[in-house]
Parts: sequence; C-alpha cells; structure tokens
Amino acid sequence: MRIKIGILGYGNLGRGVECAVKENADMELVAVFTRRNPADVKIATTGVPVVKADEAADWKDKIDVLILCGGSATDLPEQTPAFAKLFNVVDSFDTHARIPEHFAHVDAAAREAGHIGIISVGWDPGLFSLARAYSNAILPDGKDYTFWGKGVSQGHSDAIRRIAGVKNAKQYTVPVESALDAVRSGRNPELTTRQKHTRECFVVLEDGADAAKVEQEIKNMPNYFADYDTTVHFISEEELQRNHSGLAHGGFVIRSGQTGHEKEHKHIIEFSLKLDSNPEFTTSVLIAYARAAYRLSNEGQKGCRTVLDIAPSYLSAQSGEELRAHLL
Repeated sequence: MRIKIGILGYGNLGRGVECAVKENADMELVAVFTRRNPADVKIATTGVPVVKADEAADWKDKIDVLILCGGSATDLPEQTPAFAKLFNVVDSFDTHARIPEHFAHVDAAAREAGHIGIISVGWDPGLFSLARAYSNAILPDGKDYTFWGKGVSQGHSDAIRRIAGVKNAKQYTVPVESALDAVRSGRNPELTTRQKHTRECFVVLEDGADAAKVEQEIKNMPNYFADYDTTVHFISEEELQRNHSGLAHGGFVIRSGQTGHEKEHKHIIEFSLKLDSNPEFTTSVLIAYARAAYRLSNEGQKGCRTVLDIAPSYLSAQSGEELRAHLL
C-alpha cells in the first residue's frame, strides 16, 4: 500500500513535492490544497484534485502525510500547528532562531491529536543540521562553520516579497571567500555573522512605493538581514525574470577539530551541496521525511520531531536488510 501524500500550497515547493512523489514508488499524491481559487491552480498530475485549504478537514482520513509548502515568515508558524491537529505533517520551517518556539507549538498540537509533526526539514535546517551534529560528536574539540551560497534563498526572498510596496524579489546569499579559505586552512578563525556572508537583494517595487523605506525595512529585518552587509538593487520585473529566474543554491558545513594528547593532529570534516534547484532538492528531502513520519505514526508515536531525532533507516524505501547489504 502506497503512502498517501497531500500538499498544502502550490508554489515552487509544492511543485517540487509533486515532482518528487513521482520518483518514489511507495508514494502517491492524493490532493493539493490551496488558499487560491482551486479552478485557477493547474497541477501536473492528472486525476488529483485541487481543494480549498479550508476544506482540508474533509480529507482527514484520506491522507497519511500532509507536506506544508508555505513560507517560514508568516505561513508555517500558524499552519503547521493547525494542520498537525488533522494530519501527520512535515514542514521546512527555516527561521533558525525560532525553531525551539515552533517545535513547542507543533509538539503540543500533534500530541493532543495523536499525530507526528516533523519540522525544519530540508538542507539547512535539515541535512546541514545532521552534518553539524555528527561532526560535533566526532570532534568535540573543534569549531563549526556553516556557509551558504552563492544562491537564492527562498525564505529570505519570500520575506522581502511580504514587505509593503514590494511586487517581486530575489535574494542571494554569498559566502565571503576569504573567510571560507581561512576555515579550510584549519586556522579556526573567529568569524562574526557579518564576516561570513553578504546578502544581495534584487527588488521590483509596486508603482508608487517608497524605495528608501523598503530598503531600510529589508536591511533592518531581524533574523533575516539585520546582521549582514546587505545590498539592495531595485530593478524592473523584466530584468528580474531575465537575469534572476533560477533557483540554484548550495553551501558548506565545516568542522575543524583536533585530537591527540597534545592536540597535535588536525582534522577537517566538510559536507557540501551544489544544487541546480533549491526547491526541488528541498522537496526531495521533505519526501524522505514524509516516509519517516508515516512509519513513526504507524508505530504509534506522536508529537514533534526534527531531523536530529530520526534514524536514517526511516528515510529510505529500502528494507533494513537491503540497507545493510548495499549501503552500510
């Protein structure tokens, strides 16, 4: 029997989930939920209904896992706890500073309903979180460094688009090369947030919008831009579509550590990603954790989890015997 997947939200992430479901033979897409008029949402999978989001309760017993594809700024803090009351859920909440708060809200809702909620799934938070956890456990005497980009941050771009007066926007996260080189050399530099990355924003304004006001609101946005050197470019919609339509991203997690009685041996652990499509890769991770949510739920577990709480075998469609024979 295949795992029945629902999608909430049909933007870049929703389309990516739909594509990823097709690559996993143990899953099937059964419904797409939207806040838009369902008649205006055309999906790629034939025979799957598009349903109003406020009718999701009618599907309570028809979906094994609902994957939430909204933004972290305003959608997921409300949606994930709300929908955890109806379904097992997986989201990609990526505002690192608010993860503990989000976890608590989802955990309370999921436990009360007897469901599983897996939050902050993707590559960072997500796979990068695992890399940090493994490398910290292996090299307790060391330093962590995480670099993102160069690439488009979906969450940061979404946060800009929600500012009054902004019609469209793309935001690039750019590693500072000198900082990256210093870390890889094993020099263990002390780096501030501002010294590791810059942020570059390309913004299309609504007619009559105050550019200076928008720029200041971007640069002073807590958790997103306030701690970075941020450059804002105001461009036309045509230029945005022509030069900034891609969604490539990637990054590096590095731990520089030492072992030995005299700390004489130096070690570098590096995990890196280079992604042609940030949303399609992110949703491939979401799908794997949807499988884990389904299995945990079938075991009778409930409450919230993160990637740090789930054994790798829960992610794979292969059996334990197959994993031990081919991947171990």
